[in-house]
Amino acid sequence: MNETHKAWLFQNPEELRVSVGFYKPTWERHGEKLEEVVLDHPRLFPGHKKGSYAQKYPLPWQYELGKHTDHWGCEWDNLIEGHDSICVSHPVNSLEDAKNIGIPEADIGLEHGLVFLRYTYLRGYEEAMIDFYEENEIYQILMEKVYLYAKRQTENAIKGANERGDLFVSYGDDLGAQTALPTGPAVWRKTIGKWYEKLFAQCKEHNKMIFMHTDGCIYEIIPDLRRYGLDAVNPQFRANGLEKLKEATRGSRYNRIAVHLDLDRQLFPVASPDEIEKHIWECVNALALPEGGLSLYAEIAEDIPLENIRRIVEVADSLLDYYKT
Repeated sequence: MNETHKAWLFQNPEELRVSVGFYKPTWERHGEKLEEVVLDHPRLFPGHKKGSYAQKYPLPWQYELGKHTDHWGCEWDNLIEGHDSICVSHPVNSLEDAKNIGIPEADIGLEHGLVFLRYTYLRGYEEAMIDFYEENEIYQILMEKVYLYAKRQTENAIKGANERGDLFVSYGDDLGAQTALPTGPAVWRKTIGKWYEKLFAQCKEHNKMIFMHTDGCIYEIIPDLRRYGLDAVNPQFRANGLEKLKEATRGSRYNRIAVHLDLDRQLFPVASPDEIEKHIWECVNALALPEGGLSLYAEIAEDIPLENIRRIVEVADSLLDYYKT
């Protein structure tokens, strides 16, 4: 069992893990200077070889330039290589479309946007919001198809995890917006929430722990996700706020949930290195428990100055020794 999983299971990790991820354009901007930072911290970046940043690796289609059509028939467009694309064309525009659209035969896996976002990709955001509030016939037909596809991918993920000996099954779906839950918590529980409750129950039937990445303001429904069976959540600092996250995740030992915290990526480009270090330590002091329950993630875009990146990496490396001091 790795140190991150020990933290998520509150099993007394020896390290407080901080993972640092760089966008492709970040490497293109900082190049060798960024690689020097990486090479100076082999504990964080084991196996990185000098010059490897300049090698060309195939990107997932979502991060390639141009337009692409996915397995549901949604069309995507991307203007900046290395950043995510956006859905620009939605195939379900009527009740007849909902009836006629087929469940994809391709098994893509537990892709990001499996349920909530997938529905918005199929319908368009505004129409999806109306459907969720009305729970109309289009919603009933289309969401059942989205769920059946997600159910099949969950079955495959459980099988794969068993073959690899993995403890966790991982989901990703951005359930929140910047300052609120798009549907509000009451409508979410009746619509999106009940489908995740089914998927999580499917995992628990096979004794799997569950991890979920979900961007946006979601603190109001973290207790619901925990009740459904979620073991570790990956929320954003900025969209939720530290106090709300602490309140939602640090209840009694029976209600608490592990946090893989997405540090404040909107702070990183504009703050000083000292302000960034203070931010990271505030998160650690608020959420880390002696028995674990916390890991951190720093996403590094190309607009972050090199000196800020260097401080993030330095603090991340020092936190590996957090439980040894």
